[in-house]
Amino acid sequence: MASVRNVKETLGDLNRDSFVPLLSKLIGESKFVQNNPPDLIPQEDKVVKHVLDVLLPLSTTTGGGPLLINHVTYFPGRGNLIIEYPGTIPGKILSFVGCHMDVVTANPNDWDFDPFTLSIDGDKLRGRGTTDCLGHVALVTELMRKLGETKPTLKSTVVAVFIANEENSSIAGVGVDALVQDGLLDKLKDGPLFWIDTADKQPCIGTGGMIPWKLHVTGKLFHSGLPHKVTITEMEVECKSNIAINALELGMDALKEIQVRFYRDFPPHPQEQVYGFATPSTMKPTQWSYPGGGINQIAGECTVAGDVSVKDVMKKLQEYVDDINENIEKLETRGPVSKYVLHDENLRGSLTITFDEASSGVACDLNSRGYHVLCKATEEVVGNVKPYSITGTLPLIRDLQDEGFDVQTAGYGLMATYHAKNEYCLFQDMSQGYRVFASIIAQLED
Repeated sequence: MASVRNVKETLGDLNRDSFVPLLSKLIGESKFVQNNPPDLIPQEDKVVKHVLDVLLPLSTTTGGGPLLINHVTYFPGRGNLIIEYPGTIPGKILSFVGCHMDVVTANPNDWDFDPFTLSIDGDKLRGRGTTDCLGHVALVTELMRKLGETKPTLKSTVVAVFIANEENSSIAGVGVDALVQDGLLDKLKDGPLFWIDTADKQPCIGTGGMIPWKLHVTGKLFHSGLPHKVTITEMEVECKSNIAINALELGMDALKEIQVRFYRDFPPHPQEQVYGFATPSTMKPTQWSYPGGGINQIAGECTVAGDVSVKDVMKKLQEYVDDINENIEKLETRGPVSKYVLHDENLRGSLTITFDEASSGVACDLNSRGYHVLCKATEEVVGNVKPYSITGTLPLIRDLQDEGFDVQTAGYGLMATYHAKNEYCLFQDMSQGYRVFASIIAQLED
């Protein structure tokens, strides 16, 4: 069997002369794999074609090589690829998953260069998808190419899975979720699964969950210049019982109270430092809307929307809202004409909170062998290992964990350019990623 040293020597370094031309072809398809339905439906098979051009000549079916290739399509033009390099010991396996063949949208007018054509500026490889995630598609393709060409005798089977539809979860049954449901990835549960779609060359060991929420506020519409009056025919007269209930003010005051209670009841978790989260759980408004009307009208209703980053809080948030509704007269107001209860009219302002589908967070298993070999490989190649966590969501990873996969995550693009305009990656970083993969394979032979 191959020794650790022999595996690394056999796989060598990332070949720039083959990696960059392949990446150029993939970025050339990025315009057609933008994922923003219903307007933009990606055609991932355009990327699949270039990967197959590289790997089919090394396959058992057409090239007489060792690679087993399964092109799995659930929607026309939207394929997934499972590439397998067989090992000698049944059940001993490792996998590189998560390299997705769709990208987020890019507006060429906002970029300093064409997002849909690879351009090179020294070590920078620029274009939509270079970091997320076509650069990783090219990187793992190069790894499987080298395995197919050099044919090292390995105990472990090495599997690469290129997936469709990662950037938008509104359409199910297209990508990795369908592969899991059909049992096509079941054997990957026997070994570590490395999800290659994060950034900055370090293990990403945790993500925050997220629950979208909407707080609908009901008040009473009235004239903003006369918040204490009512209009009867043509004459305005004072009427204490007919003042407005300003939904915007009520929303602001209620949200402040909800946030105060949230941060009191959900302080930083002790494990946050262990996992390296930059922030604790948060609840933040991100959108504000109302039905419209003149600027001289006090809004009678509005909706505040945002997200909250832990799942166990939904019950608590509902309790906060119920308590504020029951005791709304105790809520802090904003001056002598701001009232949230009109006793003479038996009218009270009110709040309703609703939740959209939640995305659960991820905590990687820090005791698994997959985690330890990833850390060792990172320290060996990059020079240091500093695992970190992000407060963004990666719902597909949590789904895999729930199905019994040992998921570890890493990536070799740049977090600063993730989903950003003028996206780029560095060839040096990708080259280090390739050597991390080689080290992982070598360690798991031991």
